Amino acid sequence: QVHFVESGGGLVQTGGSLRLSCTLSSRYFSTYALGWFRQAPGKEREFVAAVSWRGPSTTYADSVKGRFTISRDNAKNTVYLQMNSLKPEDTAVYYCALENSLYSRFPRDYEYDYWGQGTQVTVSS
Repeated sequence: QVHFVESGGGLVQTGGSLRLSCTLSSRYFSTYALGWFRQAPGKEREFVAAVSWRGPSTTYADSVKGRFTISRDNAKNTVYLQMNSLKPEDTAVYYCALENSLYSRFPRDYEYDYWGQGTQVTVSS
């Protein structure tokens, strides 16, 4: 079982920045594809960004492209989500997730195997 520690959420004004961190307790961290998802009240969970286990390469939802950056530090078993130019519509609980099948492509949303507990991000207008 992988243990997640998510942090970095909070309250920020429109246009502000936050950096989310997610540290995993696993010696296989470098072999995981990692993703960030979010869920706003009354809405379904949606994909935000992912970073591959090899390369690495990244992919983003259109709604955050150019504003958010996902990165990973394998030495620290940590994945980050730098969020800039935040908007009220970014308000949500943000979750990190891992996929461990060593795909040569980005995982589909339903293929993620383990999930963190989530961290709240609130952007005030």
